[in-house]
Amino acid sequence: MIKQYRAAFNANFSTKKYHLFLAQLANSYPEITFRVAESPIFIPKELKDKLIHAGNEIISLIKKADFKALTQASIPKTWNVPNENAHPHFLTFDFGLCKNEENEVEPMLIEMQGFPSLYGFQSHLAKNYKTGYALEEKLSPYFNGLTEETYFDLLKRVIVGNHSPKQVVLMDIDAPHQKTAIDFFVTAKKLGIKILSLTDIKKEGQKLFYTEAGERIQIKRIYNRLIFDEIAENTQIFEQSFDPRATLDIEWITHPNWFYRISKYTIPFLKSKFVPETRFLNQVEAVPSDLENYVLKPLFSFAGMGVIIDVNESDITAIKDPENWILQRKVTYEPVVQAPDGGIKAEIRLMYLWPDGEEPQLCINLARLSRGKMIGVRYNADFDWVGGTVGLME
Repeated sequence: MIKQYRAAFNANFSTKKYHLFLAQLANSYPEITFRVAESPIFIPKELKDKLIHAGNEIISLIKKADFKALTQASIPKTWNVPNENAHPHFLTFDFGLCKNEENEVEPMLIEMQGFPSLYGFQSHLAKNYKTGYALEEKLSPYFNGLTEETYFDLLKRVIVGNHSPKQVVLMDIDAPHQKTAIDFFVTAKKLGIKILSLTDIKKEGQKLFYTEAGERIQIKRIYNRLIFDEIAENTQIFEQSFDPRATLDIEWITHPNWFYRISKYTIPFLKSKFVPETRFLNQVEAVPSDLENYVLKPLFSFAGMGVIIDVNESDITAIKDPENWILQRKVTYEPVVQAPDGGIKAEIRLMYLWPDGEEPQLCINLARLSRGKMIGVRYNADFDWVGGTVGLME
């Protein structure tokens, strides 16, 4: 990547510095229960430009007038939430770092979501990498000239809007105990909003409320971090709170339907050199003869669950609902990040904010380092120099 920064970082790295960095990162916050990598990624301008171009191509599809019609079938009938708005407030696109035929580092799309990511934590993480390892001040995780201050101003405008922060809540099924809870706490501290579990919220008519210090407070906006897949077998929990599928007097940031519209379901509609060949399984007329070069992915799953990496024809014929699966050409990650003991594979997530009445803005990024067969915690449990990180750019 940016060779001079990588060489200097590796030369000055020590396990002691890493543990001091982790301690400072978690200082005054709940324990971080996912692995944070030893190093950031230093993204060169050439790769940054390719990432921006690839993201713009995807956004062009999302902004098409017929996008909702194109993706209507992506929303499960049992999880279709009323009062959907015109566009998502968050867009995240995951790209694996590969090598093209010219031996240049090139991004290839892996996954996409119309759902928030670690928008608070990534800024906090970048800041601590820079201070913990005494990195160059000009290195930044932000795009489009944003600074920490202007970034959080924009994030507040998207999430809080014109409401009082105490009437805006960050909601998840058991928010304080989620793996990514540190992101919730960083966000709440920066924006002044409340962190609530689903059962902390009560419904009266079409209005939602929570109670704090004996005061009953009406909720005007929900910064939604609840993924319906996680409660699909536990919908009785709604009896203790509210059913998100009801008609409610609240604003969703972002509306739950966008989780489905912008997802693996969208990828077959994209045609780009930055997007691997992807088809709905029910539209595959003949099984490819080079099946070893494909992966099989369920549409309605998250965090890599259910993905079949080494596909056999019997795997395909065994699937009873092929309309809910995609067959995608494998992306070959290149170990482009140099650790002290060799190369490591990497993935970069572009993170956009889309304020009401404005255009989507590329703001910040998330990155992951991996030595395992797939990117993700469960595939890298026994390695070092892997885990969540951030890309820094000049």
